[in-house]
Amino acid sequence: MALKDWIFLSFLVMKCFVVLKVEGMVQEKEDATIPVSTLSPPEGNTTFLGGTTWCVARPGAPQFDLQNALDWACGLGMADCRPIQAGGLCFEPDTLLSHASFAFNFYYQQNGNSDIACNFGGTAILTKNNPSHEKCIYAISGPRIEDMKSEAPPFPNKSLSIMWWKIAMILLLLYSGS
Repeated sequence: MALKDWIFLSFLVMKCFVVLKVEGMVQEKEDATIPVSTLSPPEGNTTFLGGTTWCVARPGAPQFDLQNALDWACGLGMADCRPIQAGGLCFEPDTLLSHASFAFNFYYQQNGNSDIACNFGGTAILTKNNPSHEKCIYAISGPRIEDMKSEAPPFPNKSLSIMWWKIAMILLLLYSGS
């Protein structure tokens, strides 16, 4: 095997190594951003002690505080706020109090129904009155099918397995050329 062939194969092997390393880092980054749903322990769960409860926005809470709490619930709090967006089942009535109530309750139900999960800087309160209306159904606690799905990591990327085939072929070429 000529020197130029060895140089070419060496560069090819280095390219495969770099691509695998970068893909591995990208996969690690993707895995780090996947939220993992966990079921909260029953401690502090008021749903089972005194009947079903909902978390709603406190009437009279300052609008600025309500908006900040709503933004947090729909952002970092990871509440599903699609129903309160324009065209959603819970968009009407189009008020800050109504939208905040829906988001607060979603967060509260997904986070163990504890008093601390219905605070939102003092802008929320617990109620035993179901705030659902028309087609807008407010969540209640209990495991959902979505929460029971497997949290197993996804199958490896196809390009990653292709890279392994390239490495195998290079090694085969190196072995057969000797």
